[in-house]
Amino acid sequence: MSASPLPILLRSMRLPTIAREYDQAIHRAEAENWGYQRFLSYLFEAEGSDRLQRKIERQLKDSNLPPGKTLESLDQKILPEKVRRQIPTLLEADFVRRGDNLLCFGLAGRGKTHVVAAIAREWICRHQLQVLFVPAFRLVSQLLAAKRDLKLPQAITRLQRFDAVVIDDIGYVQQSREEMEVLFHFLAERYEKKSVEITSNLVFSQWDQIFKDPMTTMAAVDRLVHHSTILDFTGESVRANVAKKRQS
Repeated sequence: MSASPLPILLRSMRLPTIAREYDQAIHRAEAENWGYQRFLSYLFEAEGSDRLQRKIERQLKDSNLPPGKTLESLDQKILPEKVRRQIPTLLEADFVRRGDNLLCFGLAGRGKTHVVAAIAREWICRHQLQVLFVPAFRLVSQLLAAKRDLKLPQAITRLQRFDAVVIDDIGYVQQSREEMEVLFHFLAERYEKKSVEITSNLVFSQWDQIFKDPMTTMAAVDRLVHHSTILDFTGESVRANVAKKRQS
């Protein structure tokens, strides 16, 4: 190891990758006759690459995305053609940066959650966007608890740091009016500011079952649809088809 104090200084300056690569880089630079510019570029590119990887790993951990639901494991051939055509555009994430929404509708087992989770994972890996995946019932429970503690504004402010919030399975569990009020408040606060991704087994005409009140339902739908991409997941159940193949 080098007797130079430089590696210690580099660690104190929060440049751990440069500190780790320093000795090896010196030997390589001498052997290959690098100039100063190439030597420094090598070290700082290594530091930048490691920092990016650590950031992505941290964001993936914070996202709570379901494991296994990736783009690689998604069989796009079983998806409706209109959904398949939209995926490349959605992966670019421009609509997320604009604060637009993604709304996915379809019966159970049609692949809604897998598609949204896989795309959201790519938003992190490709664009380093802040993403949160949360089942609807859990989000509502957290917001309601915050309201009872008189901390709802703070809870919503914390959620605003995420570029995209994926709310999975709205409509599967019937909630009380008070619970739906906090959900509406959350959606209203994100309107035209931050992106929301929603999966639901209920089409908009059935959302009065969620928000309990026609006026609230209309206001929620109006805000979500105003700037949104809507995907309809039709066809047979993906899970049922997988089960049939296993049996056969």
